[in-house]
Amino acid sequence: MVHNSQIDKASALVEAARKAGADSADAVIIRSRSVSVSVRLGKVEATEASENDDFSLRVFVGKKVASISANLSADPASLAERAVAMAKVSPENPFEGLADRSLLVKNPKDLDLYDPFVPDSERLTEEALEIENASLSVKGVTNSGGATSAYGSGGLVLVTSDGFCGSYQSSRFSYSCSALAGEGTAMERDYDYTTALHHEDLDKTTKIGKNAGERAVRRLNAQKPKTGTVNVIFEPRMARGIAGHIASMVNGAAVARKTSLLQNRMGEQIMKPTITITDQPLKKRGNASRPFDGEGVEGMALNIIENGVLEHWFLSSSVARELHLQTNGHGVRSASSVQPASTNFAIEPGNQTPEDMMKAIKTGFYVTELFGHGVDLVTGQYSRGASGFWIENGELAYPVSEVTLGSNLIDMLSHLTPASDIDRRYGTAAPTLLIEGMTLAGK
Repeated sequence: MVHNSQIDKASALVEAARKAGADSADAVIIRSRSVSVSVRLGKVEATEASENDDFSLRVFVGKKVASISANLSADPASLAERAVAMAKVSPENPFEGLADRSLLVKNPKDLDLYDPFVPDSERLTEEALEIENASLSVKGVTNSGGATSAYGSGGLVLVTSDGFCGSYQSSRFSYSCSALAGEGTAMERDYDYTTALHHEDLDKTTKIGKNAGERAVRRLNAQKPKTGTVNVIFEPRMARGIAGHIASMVNGAAVARKTSLLQNRMGEQIMKPTITITDQPLKKRGNASRPFDGEGVEGMALNIIENGVLEHWFLSSSVARELHLQTNGHGVRSASSVQPASTNFAIEPGNQTPEDMMKAIKTGFYVTELFGHGVDLVTGQYSRGASGFWIENGELAYPVSEVTLGSNLIDMLSHLTPASDIDRRYGTAAPTLLIEGMTLAGK
């Protein structure tokens, strides 16, 4: 996937930038391949394939920076000259620059991110049909929303004028399925999916199809409970969204822009003392692992929140300089800059099983789907449409739909309790979560 010719191309770009007058430079080449097959009602609906080879050159002239992107056939010298010319007329940014040379990783780790198995379209079609057949076999399923099997692979090369030269490649496989139950206005839809870097780590095709069908059937004959304050349990699939909001709030770029709710809370207790939130860039086979970040720095394993106390931001070099800190290797290359981001981010599990957590609730709401975009990460306001199941005396009583959940993210953090279950295959992972005292708008 990653060839010496690509490394040579990136090196040539950096060298051309120096000759054109850049004080320093780096070049990134990203190669991606993907293919997917979607079926519906036993027939292939779509077969899609794509191939992309892109690179970007970033040059620095003093504290001025510019970036240019093109395809691999472009002439390095002319691109470098254009990039340097752009940088010279750009405004100065005192925080821009390559990562500190002393922080560059010398020997990037092999994280087992690449599976050499490449399924052909026939194999993908067979898998998609197996998924759909499993969903249609569920009693109560009346139609199919379709099923998809997909494969992708990618490679990344990074070369800097400070002597870093690194590359890695990864693969990705996924299954998904959507099923419908009921008829007419009473029809309900639900889905299931699985994704992994290695094919053998995927859930079985029949499991995905069956889960999608069973989830759709369970949603039939939904009711709307009364408006009030309730304790809410988020199933892991929805809990990952809560984790994603937290990851955004601890992003150093948001802190530097003064748009993070937590910007003045470093070192403070913001969650219960039993809660720890981690980020693991170097996890073997991790869905979001990388042996080095977008600047050539090995990512640090972080306890972002430890025993409920906020301990770290995600940092790239430029953001770290702005905050008078040192990068922790969480920079991701975008078109014109490197911005911090999470890797394998997880709300660590607690000691209570999801079953015991539910048994302790007299009345409450178990959320299986959220929709809408009513989350403001600046003000903290949280308002989203939701569906799921009403909890009575510690058990699921009946399906719920067309309600709205409201709260404030800061309050949600302080009233959050994780259960003991977690699926770490996802780049953002969370167990079942209980959040006490949310507002439910129903009938």
